[in-house]
Amino acid sequence: MDTGTEEGEPVRAGEPEWTGLPGRLLTMRRLLLATWMLGLALGLGLLLGLLAGPVWALFSLLPLAALAWGWPMLGRNWRSWRYAERADDLLISRGVLWREETIVPYGRMQLVEVTSGPVERRFNLASVQLHTAAAATDARIPGLDPDEASRLRDRLTELGEARSAGL
Repeated sequence: MDTGTEEGEPVRAGEPEWTGLPGRLLTMRRLLLATWMLGLALGLGLLLGLLAGPVWALFSLLPLAALAWGWPMLGRNWRSWRYAERADDLLISRGVLWREETIVPYGRMQLVEVTSGPVERRFNLASVQLHTAAAATDARIPGLDPDEASRLRDRLTELGEARSAGL
């Protein structure tokens, strides 16, 4: 788990303690990318080679180029995701080119869900989805360890109930 701000930077006083996502999420995403792009390249190569000729089969290299480009991009995206729990709100930061930081006050949370699809379960991952009164501020933290996702759900629910009692 990543704590601190950026790589090599120490945590400064007053800064939240950021938590990164598990490496299994990056492994899962890269495996899915490789599976789809290699399958597409093989299918496209066979189809074009048989129907249009061997020269047209070279177009099957395009999915391989997408794989070569996407592999490091997935790593950059994975490193950009992080979250921090503060006294009154939850911070979620993500994005490589366009950084996006979402601040969700505990008192505004209406529902906290933990979901895990079949591929996520295979990699022992779960996602936390936060629903608030404003649809634009719904936030999601993907690829957490299921125990951490459950802990975060329970904590956020508890803090949300305590903070909304005064409204």
